[in-house]
Amino acid sequence: MKSSCDFYLDISIADQRLLVVDGQQVVAAYPVSTAKNGPGELKGSECTPTGWHQIRAKIGDAAPINSVFVGRRPTGEIYSAELAEQYPTRDWILSRILWLGGLEAGKNRYGKVDSSWRYIYIHGCPDQEMRGEPASHGCIRMLNADVIALFNQVKAGCQVLIHV
Repeated sequence: MKSSCDFYLDISIADQRLLVVDGQQVVAAYPVSTAKNGPGELKGSECTPTGWHQIRAKIGDAAPINSVFVGRRPTGEIYSAELAEQYPTRDWILSRILWLGGLEAGKNRYGKVDSSWRYIYIHGCPDQEMRGEPASHGCIRMLNADVIALFNQVKAGCQVLIHV
């Protein structure tokens, strides 16, 4: 698989860690939070899909930190405790979105296992929700400063390996 990046992202569900890997060298490491329901590819499962993916789209360039996104669009809101109180059931997607597309037909691409159509992202979340444990609805959550730093490092087409 040819990537448009010189490196790839390695996401370990077991370690709740995202590594930026250049050749054999880890050049950056970030804590993440993957799905509360564990690994899995099926649409509607709220699991984090495994296997090879690529960044299909980068969304939110230059948006302020803690910008709120709904349906991949900025709402104009900035996350705060008051906003969280107002919308207690919202699954917060903040700061930046790296939308993933599966590369493995039948595993994470096409049909009922397609990561793109499951809207699987790497995205920011309220920083206090990052506790080093699985808690998402399938996406890969990151601290807001971290997802902005990662967003600035990667290009669309960059490969991502998600594994247990």
